[in-house]
Amino acid sequence: MTLGFNMKKHLGLAAAILSCAVCSSAYADRLADIKARGVLICATLTSSEPLGFSDPETRQVVGFDVDMCGAVAKELGVKLEHKGVSVEARIPELTLGRVDLVSAALGYTKERAQQIDFTSAHYQTPIKLIAHSDGGFTKTDDLAEKRISANKGSTPELYARRAFPKATILTFQDTPAAFLALAQNKVQGLALAQPSGVRFVNESGGKYKFLDGSLAWEPTALGVKKDEPALLKAVNDALDRMEKAGQIDALWTKWFGPKTKFNIVREKKLTPISAFQS
Repeated sequence: MTLGFNMKKHLGLAAAILSCAVCSSAYADRLADIKARGVLICATLTSSEPLGFSDPETRQVVGFDVDMCGAVAKELGVKLEHKGVSVEARIPELTLGRVDLVSAALGYTKERAQQIDFTSAHYQTPIKLIAHSDGGFTKTDDLAEKRISANKGSTPELYARRAFPKATILTFQDTPAAFLALAQNKVQGLALAQPSGVRFVNESGGKYKFLDGSLAWEPTALGVKKDEPALLKAVNDALDRMEKAGQIDALWTKWFGPKTKFNIVREKKLTPISAFQS
């Protein structure tokens, strides 16, 4: 009798646990949560001009990535809640569920795709090396065994390590710190995406230059937590509408166009992330 009672008790407990698990799975819908709260929590960098940086006049974080967050939120019919993150915190913020979407110079890699899902790539940029103009270097390969700085956890760090296994890669929390290492001659080169590096070159009065060649071409996309197919589809659909309406081009022109100090052409348009997964 006692054994039968215990078995029934344990079976009942197991059934309750299973029922709760099924309920949790059924309601694990980030898109529904976003719609219910009426807010999209979107993360960007805060010290990478013109993607996400502090406006010196308003003290607000502005930039291309911030505007992309706002545009996607509008397409989803909700308000935007902006959250600043560091380069190395982008993926953890997603996987821990602290943000809904990441729009923070997030380059696609197969390694990252094991942790999070990527939307279609809305632009592609070359990963470049910046060096002192009088340093005696002309090509990217000239730094194959030198010291190179990069943002910690960034794709420029990844590509620099892949391209130059004999180089010494020093990592920093943000782009200004990585650039300071170059300015103080602690490294011979700085690895970063071209849009992020244009300002340092253009405002240097000829002191710094891009070396010829690139470490890689990086497809950049928005990041979504894994196992959220409804949200991923909704954001991809939003990006499709924005591309067809010319909205992404307009935002790009606003922050990178000929009237800015960056003057970078958006050569690559919206591309399904599957194009980079082979």
